[in-house]
Amino acid sequence: MATFEVLQGIALSFDEVTEEPHMEKISFRIRKKIFVTFTSETGMAVLKLTPVDQSVFCDHPGGAFKPVPGGWGRQGWTQVNLDTVEEPMLRDAVTQSYCLVAPKTLADKYQPEGD
Repeated sequence: MATFEVLQGIALSFDEVTEEPHMEKISFRIRKKIFVTFTSETGMAVLKLTPVDQSVFCDHPGGAFKPVPGGWGRQGWTQVNLDTVEEPMLRDAVTQSYCLVAPKTLADKYQPEGD
């Protein structure tokens, strides 16, 4: 299972990412745009996905992923329970989130083959 330090290491491994406060959360941003947040009180991360990617991750056995309730979830924002997600799956989801938010010139470096 993953920890905040694992999430932090993954998020900061991408080009031009900064770690900044966001209300009572920690956010990871690419050029001022948030792609992941973390709330220490809940141990939950929230990341931006396309509706298709959100559906794929949320359908994965184990229940680590679920849409954020309401309109944010319909926009692709997805909760991730770090206590139940495996590190490779978290890495895949954070990569997808970064690539969705980052400029194409940066995202292309991290896009999986065939995307």
